[in-house]
Amino acid sequence: MNSTLKSDIRRYARLTVAWSLAVASLPQFAAAESGGLKARRSPQWVAMVSVLLVASTGSAYRSESAATTDENGSTDHEKSAIAAPTTVLQGFGLFQQRCLSCHGNPAFKEAPSPQALREMTPEHVFEVLSTGAMYPIVGKSLSDDERRAVAESITGQLMGTSRSGAAASMPNQCPAQSTMADPAAGPAWNGWGAGLENRRFQSTAAAGLSADNIGHLQLKWAFGFPGGTSAYGQPSVVSGRVFVGTDTGWVYSLDAVTGCIHWSFKTQAGVRTAVSVGAVHEQGKVNYVAYFGDQNSNVYAVDAVSGTPLWRRKVEAHYASRITAAPALYRNRLYVPISSWEEFSARSPDVECCTSVGAVVALDADSGREVWKTYVIPERPRAVGKNSRGVKRWAPAGGSVWNTPTIDSKRQTLYVGTGDATTFPAAATTDAVIAIRLVDGRILWSHQVHHGDSYLVGCVGAARTDNCPKVQGPDWDIPASPVLHTLASGRDELIVGTKPGDILALDPASKGSQLWRVNLSGSALANDGPIKAGNLPSGVLWGFADDGERAYFGLIGGGLVALDIANHAVSWRVPLSANPTASIDFTPSSRWISHGTAATAIPGAVLIGGSDGKLFAVSSTDGRDLWSFDTARSFTTVNEVTAHGGSFGAPGPAVAGGMLFIGSGYSGRGMPGNVLLAFSTQ
Repeated sequence: MNSTLKSDIRRYARLTVAWSLAVASLPQFAAAESGGLKARRSPQWVAMVSVLLVASTGSAYRSESAATTDENGSTDHEKSAIAAPTTVLQGFGLFQQRCLSCHGNPAFKEAPSPQALREMTPEHVFEVLSTGAMYPIVGKSLSDDERRAVAESITGQLMGTSRSGAAASMPNQCPAQSTMADPAAGPAWNGWGAGLENRRFQSTAAAGLSADNIGHLQLKWAFGFPGGTSAYGQPSVVSGRVFVGTDTGWVYSLDAVTGCIHWSFKTQAGVRTAVSVGAVHEQGKVNYVAYFGDQNSNVYAVDAVSGTPLWRRKVEAHYASRITAAPALYRNRLYVPISSWEEFSARSPDVECCTSVGAVVALDADSGREVWKTYVIPERPRAVGKNSRGVKRWAPAGGSVWNTPTIDSKRQTLYVGTGDATTFPAAATTDAVIAIRLVDGRILWSHQVHHGDSYLVGCVGAARTDNCPKVQGPDWDIPASPVLHTLASGRDELIVGTKPGDILALDPASKGSQLWRVNLSGSALANDGPIKAGNLPSGVLWGFADDGERAYFGLIGGGLVALDIANHAVSWRVPLSANPTASIDFTPSSRWISHGTAATAIPGAVLIGGSDGKLFAVSSTDGRDLWSFDTARSFTTVNEVTAHGGSFGAPGPAVAGGMLFIGSGYSGRGMPGNVLLAFSTQ
């Protein structure tokens, strides 16, 4: 699993990002609802948050017979040892445990479905649990903190943020503008990977920065996100503006130089996707549109100049579905990846496991109309028997898509990495790279990187149930976008990073055949696992950079590695931060430092952040330090919002026009934060 969920329980990225989200459904949209696989469930679902599943009080790392590691290196035993206030993640488990016996049960027609609850405000759900009809049934058995977490988890919104984040309440308004420069005309970091190939590399002309001047970067301005706890939306820089989503559900358009605010827009849930801006031609007129997705599987199009809503589309109906990664925009189509939280609770024998499948949806960029939808597992889930409690079991399922599609314009194909299976045996298209034809969504080929990775949270030791996979996999996924790399010879290679550190090159011209495979540690390949007892996965999580000569990988276990692509050999590695070498102390004062965030490259330099809140620039030649900045502190903001930096957990820096932009803060196992930072040499 690698989802918002997965990655956010995760140890190294330190998450549990309060899928802090937004308020109030927006009636001004005429939403075009797409069909999707409905959740099939028994009258009683019992979801146990991994933290609560397995009691453990021993050392941080146990043998594989006793625990399995998650994508950020945490074991199920470690997760259970973490004591913390009730998070949104735990609220999601409480909802499944306490509420799904009625909500979604045909015997209780008067109870709103989980899908209907997702459209409500958290304030309404909290009120019903605290003083309304649900108090004597469920609410009185929950603490105030737990009721809040349940309300925020199912609605995908943070309480109290529906108005506080509005631009109208902020003092730093930009002068009104009725036009915007062509996004393709100037320096830009548009969307996730700064290009269709997802290389996360900016030329000198576009970056306005290089190894020669990056050491002179200084903080130019800071912008606070009211009520936020995780600055998990990667900023996009287009036409002299910064577009950024937030965990509170607000999306902002800011002036890149001053940080003044052009507009704000309220979605129905948190937005952790990067924003993509493109041109729409209509009746001889060109309009610029900003596209993004939220944690309730809604995709939005708004006018990039004014923030006026144009359309909204729900791309997946399954209540556990999410849009974690940014959609890719190409030739008037938006390609949207879909992930899921289902594996979080499905080990319970009261759950009809499992029905959620990862997908990619193509939308018409003008209207939001669905052009095609491709599930990564072609066979639809079907009933395959019953467990010991007589509850139906379903298969195949899983394969969440946690990454932004990579577009191959030469072959008119997109590539995505898929997550683990949630049923056994694992489908051949899970933990795989899949090629999908752009015109019609047909799967052209797939290459399975890890075989047999069937995984549900908590399926270890005495906590196993007969819903668990017969063989519990390592939970590895293909979490980062594949990168399309062109060699000096003109041959294309698709570079793939993995959590245990295997790096592969696939041949897109030969149905994804493997060209080479190495491990960043310099030792044996991880292949299908398992990792040796006591070892941590020390590979790639959210993304890596490719400057045409080398690829740069931030490691889940800490540090940065450069790989020469032509001879697929490690050029250098640097630790960046000091980490313990034995057991890990989980106290707030001493945590393992991860660099599993996405890296960014410019000529001569690589930029990456760590879970300790430190942002680094190092030489791409040898890894020596060029610049660093500690963001884990308070900031004075241009919008006069109290703001503090924290961990870097997923997105990487966006660099354009001589400036660097990044959000600081990733809650849960990391340090929360609610600030967007802008750096410049001037």
